[in-house]
Amino acid sequence: MKLKSIELLTIGELAKSADVHIETVRFYQRRGLLIEPEKPPGGIRRYGAVDSARIQFIKTAQNLGFSLDEVMTLLTLEDGTQSNIASKIAEQKLIEVRQKLTNLKQLEKILTKLVAECEKSQGQIYCPLIESLQSQ
Repeated sequence: MKLKSIELLTIGELAKSADVHIETVRFYQRRGLLIEPEKPPGGIRRYGAVDSARIQFIKTAQNLGFSLDEVMTLLTLEDGTQSNIASKIAEQKLIEVRQKLTNLKQLEKILTKLVAECEKSQGQIYCPLIESLQSQ
């Protein structure tokens, strides 16, 4: 669902347009990531393109591995005037990602070795994988 610039959406329409659940929108509001609009007397809260764009920003940042606390910090920098702070946050995230990659590569080597040992011992009572897990 595409947003028109003048279109105001209900929370359900906003959630659908952003491809999230209504509870996600409410959660973002509780966390202070998204402002809850005023409810007119006898009316329904309405959301605009800015709200949808903010949800997309949050989702994109999360997909890059940023926590909601980090997203909150990035949202305070969204005017672009403090790019040095945003850069430092991104540098820290890059360090974390590289460490995870190193750990995953080590895990891959261990599992590759265990799978090869299991394939060699097929038909035997002894299982290198089970033994390895039991000895940890």
